[in-house]
Amino acid sequence: MSSSTPRFTFIDLFAGIGGFHAALSELGGECVYASEIDEAAAKIYQHNWNMPVAGDIVPETDPVVKVPPHDVLAAGFPCQPFSKSGFQRGMDEARGTLFWNILRILEEHRPSIVLLENVRNIAGPRHTHEWDVIISSLRDLGYQVSSTPAVFSPHLLPPWMGGSPQIRERVFIVGTYVGDDRAQDEIEPVVVNRPIEGWNPQDWKLSDILQDESEIADRANYDLTATEQHWVHVWSEFVLRLRAAGVEKLPGFPVWVDAFIHSDDLVISPELPAWKKNFLRKNAEFYTEHSAILDPWLEEFDDLADLPASRRKFEWQAQDSASLEDCIMHFRPSGIRVKRPTYVPALVAITQTTILGKPLRRITPREAARLQGLPDWFDFPGQPDALTYKQLGNGVNVGVVSHVARAQMERSGDQWASVLEAASKNTD
Repeated sequence: MSSSTPRFTFIDLFAGIGGFHAALSELGGECVYASEIDEAAAKIYQHNWNMPVAGDIVPETDPVVKVPPHDVLAAGFPCQPFSKSGFQRGMDEARGTLFWNILRILEEHRPSIVLLENVRNIAGPRHTHEWDVIISSLRDLGYQVSSTPAVFSPHLLPPWMGGSPQIRERVFIVGTYVGDDRAQDEIEPVVVNRPIEGWNPQDWKLSDILQDESEIADRANYDLTATEQHWVHVWSEFVLRLRAAGVEKLPGFPVWVDAFIHSDDLVISPELPAWKKNFLRKNAEFYTEHSAILDPWLEEFDDLADLPASRRKFEWQAQDSASLEDCIMHFRPSGIRVKRPTYVPALVAITQTTILGKPLRRITPREAARLQGLPDWFDFPGQPDALTYKQLGNGVNVGVVSHVARAQMERSGDQWASVLEAASKNTD
């Protein structure tokens, strides 16, 4: 911030390493309280944001005793099942869960805005009850919220608005304190799950966030193992040989080497599910049509006998790309998935970290941090890369939080107009 006087204050609950902090401080906010129960994540938070981090927000007495007044409550809270005894609704039903602690803080301090984030499934059919309790509880406290989930992903935002090339759909539950009279009024969700007007997510280039090879410390740490390189080489030959033979369209369905059989010899058990019958037929048809190319490939690599079952499966999602070098890959339980280097799937554990076709390596922690919108000065001293990937995979995307927060401030009254105006000037 350019001024020592904050434009608003916020608290950061279930804070992780500070994605909310990054977004809200960029808007001119000052964090006056943060809590994170994971000690490793709290250590990174404290190092980068230079402030103490409380542990669990469930103290022995009451969650409000150590939380100061604030203007915005932000929380990437965990979803827990709520009691259904007596078919109660609202705060009583949430009692005993971590969400109840958020409600108690809201009840005590009545911040102007509440900004909550959760995984996509919280708004799915298996969590209908939890969703209803969350919405009704917030409304009972005077917060105007939409009962329609606000879902958004960073790849839907252009880079000049803080987007990043990562599909990461998350649900945001955002409310403004309006009092009891208006809180029950239905409103539209604060954001809509589609690209910002004028932006095509296919225009993303993953290369824009990659480090120069020369600046990567301990570069060898991100190389694939010899075994993994072998897997890539086998499937690279698969693609190159089909392309060389003039096959313009590679299969869009999962290729299963174990299902390669001539169509005339195919016998499908009627007890198999429909989806598996379909894949078996498609693989047999593919093998039958291209066996003259595939048989020498299979013979050279011993029918892929030295590859685990999941690596004998191949998912091509890279359209007309010429080779694996032009693509990115993910080693998934369902097979090796290949796609164009536009945007990547959501960051998860190290075992599924994005692999670049050229240079053949995994993305680095710095690149993963960029995918989450964290600045390059943000660092992770003294901890293994695997833990850094985990923390980033558990975090919120800074650009998306900023987009959602701005949208909520725009609809939250005149008191937020000056905040948005000043934030806009700082980004010009």
